[in-house]
Amino acid sequence: MATSPRTSDPAFLRPTRPPRRDQVDELLKLQKAARKISSILDLDQLIDQIVNDIAVSFGCVEASIFLKDDLRQEMVLAGVCGCTQHGKGHGLKIGKEGLVGYVAATGQMRYAPDVSKDAYYMACEPGTQSEVAIPLEVDGEVIGVFTASHHALDAFPAEQLRLLQALCSHIAVAIHNARRFQQERLEKERMNREVEEARLIQEALLPKTPPFIPGFSIAGLSSPAGVVGGDWYDFISLDHGLWGLVLADVSGKGTAAALLMSATRGMLRSLAEACSTPAEVLTKLNRLMVEDFPNGKFVTMVYGVLDPATRTFTFANAGHLPPLLVDASGARGLRGESGLPLGLSFGTFPENSVSLPGGSRLVLYSDGITEAFNGNEEEYGNLRLENHFAQAGACAESILRDVRNFSAPEPLRDDATVIVIQAER
Repeated sequence: MATSPRTSDPAFLRPTRPPRRDQVDELLKLQKAARKISSILDLDQLIDQIVNDIAVSFGCVEASIFLKDDLRQEMVLAGVCGCTQHGKGHGLKIGKEGLVGYVAATGQMRYAPDVSKDAYYMACEPGTQSEVAIPLEVDGEVIGVFTASHHALDAFPAEQLRLLQALCSHIAVAIHNARRFQQERLEKERMNREVEEARLIQEALLPKTPPFIPGFSIAGLSSPAGVVGGDWYDFISLDHGLWGLVLADVSGKGTAAALLMSATRGMLRSLAEACSTPAEVLTKLNRLMVEDFPNGKFVTMVYGVLDPATRTFTFANAGHLPPLLVDASGARGLRGESGLPLGLSFGTFPENSVSLPGGSRLVLYSDGITEAFNGNEEEYGNLRLENHFAQAGACAESILRDVRNFSAPEPLRDDATVIVIQAER
């Protein structure tokens, strides 16, 4: 099949006639504009601006940009000005259809000064007499093809072709950047949707309402440092009017910690209903976690059983912060025996019991409260916690509010969770 002599012979780059000064000036303006379009990150807006600007500046019958679709093995029309025959989405087979298909396959510019004599030209817009197709390349790979057609024969002298090629190098980079930005934006949106779904699931795993326990008022709150967190608390109804109360902190933050928290919750709930004592629950839970958890991951936890009839709370501690007891003698941490965090190694978990007379309060909390920092890098600490709950009106909401105020204007660095058990008088 014959080819245009001006596409295969480098001599075609020699001007056949001197370019008009006004045309050269227009192209130089377009080169400057090409640098500016690099800031446009919306792909559709970018391509539409390019084809419209070039069509207007050159008085073209048509200007278009085709982008490569590897799946379809076609060049797909992404933007066009002046075409009445085809719209966006129209495809041309690579290496088989039109000047666009030829350029996409060879990576070489093709100029048809007289389209009626070019074997690769496919008739499109009436009145077209000359057309040029230029590859858009990034790192040596053709990502698209730019075309411009004109109503005059041999409308693009060699100097203009050189400048158009330079312009297309800017266009290719701008399109590549816009595509990459579009992909990154879509990926970010997908990840945000997944994180939001994880947040909703995690919220659903927390108690909807506090339990009704005769003689007691129970409240729990959790404030994750991120969208999802590794802290967790729960109220578990047991036989004979007993209630299991748990507060746990999974190592790490974010989605990974949330997944481990969810797994821990499921295992503990099953064991709490089957086992009789907190020590037994934590011992069996720890065995499962040592066998199943990834190395280096662990959970600190306080799990206890509240007996409303005897007003006692019996608990076992797996490497967690000691509960805070507030009664007539003041506020103090219950420094009983404790086991290692769950998931590290096999071991046992001693039990501790505390009486809760009328008016007393027991507070379970995570280190996101006591280890919260302010702008001076001071910790909230145990003393502030004790002083806060020494106040008559202190509750779950008030401690989280006080910790946030302490850290402001910085957000909390870690998940903050609390359970407050109030014994009624």
